[in-house]
Amino acid sequence: MNLLIHGGTIVTMRGDEVIRDGAIAVEDGTIIDVGKAGQMLKRYASGYEKINAKGKVVIPGLINTHQHAAMSLLRGYADDLPLLEWLEKWIWPIERLMTAEDIYVGSLLTAIESIMGGTTTINTMYHYMPGENEAKALAEAGVRGVVGHVCFSWRKDDDRRALEDLAKNWHNKAGGLIRVSVDPHAPYTVDPEYMKELKALCEELDRKYGSEKAPIIWHIHVAETFEEADKIRKAFNVDVKGGVMEYLDSLGVLDGRVIAAHCVALTDNDMAVMKVRGVKVSHNPISNLKLASGISPVPKMLEHGVTVSLGTDSPCSNNAADMFEVMKVTAVLHKGVSGNPTAMSAQQVLKMATLDGARALCWENEIGSIKVGKKADLAIINFDKPHLCPLYNEFSHLIYAAKSADVETVIINGKIVMEDRRLTTLNSEKVMEIVEKAKNRLLEKLQTQH
Repeated sequence: MNLLIHGGTIVTMRGDEVIRDGAIAVEDGTIIDVGKAGQMLKRYASGYEKINAKGKVVIPGLINTHQHAAMSLLRGYADDLPLLEWLEKWIWPIERLMTAEDIYVGSLLTAIESIMGGTTTINTMYHYMPGENEAKALAEAGVRGVVGHVCFSWRKDDDRRALEDLAKNWHNKAGGLIRVSVDPHAPYTVDPEYMKELKALCEELDRKYGSEKAPIIWHIHVAETFEEADKIRKAFNVDVKGGVMEYLDSLGVLDGRVIAAHCVALTDNDMAVMKVRGVKVSHNPISNLKLASGISPVPKMLEHGVTVSLGTDSPCSNNAADMFEVMKVTAVLHKGVSGNPTAMSAQQVLKMATLDGARALCWENEIGSIKVGKKADLAIINFDKPHLCPLYNEFSHLIYAAKSADVETVIINGKIVMEDRRLTTLNSEKVMEIVEKAKNRLLEKLQTQH
């Protein structure tokens, strides 16, 4: 499908470039031209489906760099608890009862919510099962995604089998929409030897199924709480004096293909290591605040030259997949705690949710900005709303005033997946019905266990 989006304001994320009354021409999923609408309408007069974006703002699709997509099935199931109690007493016991079908339907729900909020790429870490899984759900929804299998020391053989199946069947599949990652859960649940082994396995799978342009990456929770160093010490009897990231570096597992989620409890040594190794970060402010895990030192990481992107975390710890909420909280949180109203400008935060998100997933050659040669992953936001009036600055409104419900049309890989708030790939009512049934089945299983 060839598209011409015209008449809107284009926020390209190429520096501070904003094109008012602009146009974007798309052929075969790729952006072939960006410019002023007047000239472009003449140049691409026929053979293009036209989308009139007058009164609207077009941005690159938002990139959510840390999710557990299937966990929308557990949204609201366990709240207002400390992280460890939440995981050990509530989440892990119910997750053991989840089937492949449950994981698939939970992921469908997250895909729908993501599209409706202008998110076009999701980096998700969960339990992979052949047949029904997160990758299948995202592919059916038409969402771009990096899908990982989460690894723990207590199930090494299962992990190896799952990772091989995931990489073989899904990496760079669904027309290039789906990529794969290797996901050690955390430094306190994965022992030092297994951590090294998983890194070697990641490199081996990348040689088999990846490429320089589409690598298999590594996705891990790091320094999520201030107790983490102690937990690692107690679990594996190792020295974590310099910080959790320094400990991981001593295992030789850090490089530019690592995305580390949370990064709340970092030392200065950790940040120096991250800069040298090129480790990217996914900042999850809402989840960290809700679980009282602490506040990631994002301004300090940025000073160190570390790439920081944004994530929602799971719909069970957030409890939404709403990147507009995450952007606003990111901007206001760091101003508040630093006492500096100039910290984290609106433009910088939007960059974290787009171009830096693409960098964090090693996908910046294809997504993250509106540029000739990149994939057409776009969100069109209706600015003709009382809460977006009057307009002085697009970046300001996008971060401080716009809501996910203002997203009107979403295009992924050149395909319209939502038009005028109506999904074109999935039936949301049907998915919600299936999810309610899956929830009831899970609760019945839990009751029979007690």
